Amino acid sequence: MTINSDWGEWWVREELDGSSVSGVSLWYLGVTGVAIRTPETTLYIDPYFSTERDREYVARMPPVPMEPQWADACDAVFCTHDHRDHFWPPSFGPLLEGEDASVHAPAACYENHDVSDIPEAKQEIAEPGDSYEIGDLTVHVRDGNDPDADGSVTYVLEHDAGTIFHGGDNRPCEAFDEIGAEFDIDLGTLAYGTVGRLERDGEVVRRKLYNSTDDVIEAANALEIDRLVPTHWRRWRSIQADPGALSAAAGTFEYPHVIETVEVGDRLRLGRPGVVPPTHLGGE
Repeated sequence: MTINSDWGEWWVREELDGSSVSGVSLWYLGVTGVAIRTPETTLYIDPYFSTERDREYVARMPPVPMEPQWADACDAVFCTHDHRDHFWPPSFGPLLEGEDASVHAPAACYENHDVSDIPEAKQEIAEPGDSYEIGDLTVHVRDGNDPDADGSVTYVLEHDAGTIFHGGDNRPCEAFDEIGAEFDIDLGTLAYGTVGRLERDGEVVRRKLYNSTDDVIEAANALEIDRLVPTHWRRWRSIQADPGALSAAAGTFEYPHVIETVEVGDRLRLGRPGVVPPTHLGGE
């Protein structure tokens, strides 16, 4: 499968790999994907770079910012669940060329996809309770709740600069309260969606996808997220949500303190609220 970047190489060369980093920076890749860099470490979570239609009734809306073989560095890839737009070997395989780089994902990911091109030594099963030391980052695997997946996890990343929660497509659950009690989360991502009209076997059906507005606010308060980044809301042509509605819904709740809407290519710096657009578009 060929992956074609909509932006050529400029973004990955000038922005992702070319930016100076102190502390922790995150770049939004689309869907729920992020690239995370520190002065010592580069991680990817849920990278997905396909432009192919996964299903007949939907198409990718955001641009594809890079081709994975262009990345200068990758110390590890983490995936939250088995859906193709979160775990897709052609997206993360080229990122694992480093000697010690591995993909970490729930067992169902390896069972439900063809991973024959990924060396077995680079396939790590991620289970709730696991922890990994990746450079200057500690990555904790915790439980989640994605009723549409065969198995899903969440990730908590700790660094001297702060703590990040990556929720994948998971929805409110008891594990979120436990995570909120265990960690002081500075920045967290949650998938935000809607009820979509989907075609199944020639029939149009209505189905809830991802977190509703109320779900996002409930989850953010259970996790006690200071700075919330909604994701996934522009993934599909036929299924989109308005992140602006979250600010009004959050008004009477303690969390989150800040809601930041990101576009593909935007940079977030841990400890410094405010989206930084790509340098090619006039950012820092």
